Amino acid sequence: MRATLNRPPPEQLVLYEKDPATKIATITLNRPDALNAPTVAARLRFADLVHRANIDDDVKVLVIRGVGKNLGSGADLEEQDGMLNPQADTSLLHEFKIAEDGTVKYPPPGSYRFLGSITNLYADDQFGCRALQNFKKISILECKGYVYGWHFYLAGDADIVVSSEEALYGHAAFRYVGWGPRMWTWAEMMGVRKFMEMVFTGRPFTAQQMYDCNFINSVVPRDQLEAEVAKYAHACSITRPTDTVVAQKTFFEIYKQYRGEYMGSLLTGMLEGSKPMMADDPGAGDLGLGDNVMEKGLANSVKDNDARFPADWRLSYGGRAKP
Repeated sequence: MRATLNRPPPEQLVLYEKDPATKIATITLNRPDALNAPTVAARLRFADLVHRANIDDDVKVLVIRGVGKNLGSGADLEEQDGMLNPQADTSLLHEFKIAEDGTVKYPPPGSYRFLGSITNLYADDQFGCRALQNFKKISILECKGYVYGWHFYLAGDADIVVSSEEALYGHAAFRYVGWGPRMWTWAEMMGVRKFMEMVFTGRPFTAQQMYDCNFINSVVPRDQLEAEVAKYAHACSITRPTDTVVAQKTFFEIYKQYRGEYMGSLLTGMLEGSKPMMADDPGAGDLGLGDNVMEKGLANSVKDNDARFPADWRLSYGGRAKP
């Protein structure tokens, strides 16, 4: 059974507005008290909004931003406890938009399909982890604070990424799992050698470091971020007609598929599905996802593990400020 968590409705967590006069639409992630972590329902709403903007003739440019100090720190870890716990007796049908009414049985824990079905689902743009890859308009991502996990997926998939100076980029899963769904795209965008450094050390990269490896387009002081994004959005909205933009995006989509973007998503899904078979090194103190971790909860375990690393390689701002 799946534990019921008290979460706000997705319509409150993911906001949408558009201006037909400028043809600029905005998706705003609105959960600052939880570092804009999307629930499953919120992630599905995000995918639906991108799909709608893709068709809407009132939209040429889509801006994505977050409320508060951060774009976001990744998925809701409490919701993921059951997915990552090999001992869990849980159903993940809600991830597939299937009602938990007893008419469909989810694969059992211990099977490859229990986790593999989910990780392969993340290659489907309808479920919110690569929705921007098939978006035929121009997407602009406004990055600040934490840009981790699912939010890092967005940074890899958006057309233009504008960042404030203090932003940090990466994925905590490199430390407690070893991989993430958009790895192929990150390697393409960052360059293999730099991305391998991120994966093997698990450390976050600063905005300047991401700019230096051509991952982001512009780095500005925090108080200039919104104005910089508005400048990009305005310029993109007044260039070529929407038909031309769609043709341009189709060219770039073909290029990305030639480079194996979708194949990479499927390959990473196979890797993630094999997580239950990965054994910790005896006595090494590695952070796995076994019973000992789940006693404390996934979120607390990730925080404890962060303290083991050099201060300037820690994921949290609080941890980086400690000796």
